Amino acid sequence: MARPEQVLLLEPQHELRFRGPFTDVVTTTLKLANPTDRNVCFKVKTTAPRRYCVRPNSGVIDAGTSINVSVMLQPFDYDPNEKSKHKFMVQSLLAPPDMTDTEGVWKDAKPEDLMDSKLRCVFDMPAENEKTHEMESNKISSLSKSESSTLSMKSMASSMDDGEVKKIMEECKRLQTEVQRLREENKQIREDDGLRKRKSTVMSAPHSSLVMRVKEEGLSSRVIALIVLFFVVGVIVGKLAL
Repeated sequence: MARPEQVLLLEPQHELRFRGPFTDVVTTTLKLANPTDRNVCFKVKTTAPRRYCVRPNSGVIDAGTSINVSVMLQPFDYDPNEKSKHKFMVQSLLAPPDMTDTEGVWKDAKPEDLMDSKLRCVFDMPAENEKTHEMESNKISSLSKSESSTLSMKSMASSMDDGEVKKIMEECKRLQTEVQRLREENKQIREDDGLRKRKSTVMSAPHSSLVMRVKEEGLSSRVIALIVLFFVVGVIVGKLAL
């Protein structure tokens, strides 16, 4: 007896595509829609259970609703010469109105009650020629930009006549001469400033020695005057005593 037609609507309908590189987990989405007025039990199975992680892999889809199933391909070494033989199957059955145990429903189901849809797996690996074409396109784009800027500079130069070029060259020379003159003036100012500092140091040295000499002479005169005064006082006191 032929099995009934699948009541669930699958998107995609016939194949699951996984795009590389496959050095990390690659996920694709399978949408299951229930257009009927009854709840539908489903299971998602694969011929390579160790290579895929399916969430959720079973459950119940309420009437008039849908669910997204994530199919995650685990990392592996991709061989372009090896064709994928992996397949998925979506199995479903109409849930009884008084269902309480989903697993029990699956165990008690008759073969003629089961509906299934099969999908094949397709691996899409970015071709090397696509990468090469992209790199060449970028290179051509950068070269065209460089050439356009070069042409614009050349057009600007060609639009200027010889008189304008000569004026610009003369202005550059004048600015260079002005810069050199300012450098010489700055150097001369520094030299004059150093000379003034040295002269002030030399002039201040004799003045300080002269002050010290005057101080010393004044101190000696006071000492002599005191000695003479004491001598005179001593002579007067001696005469009075006699």
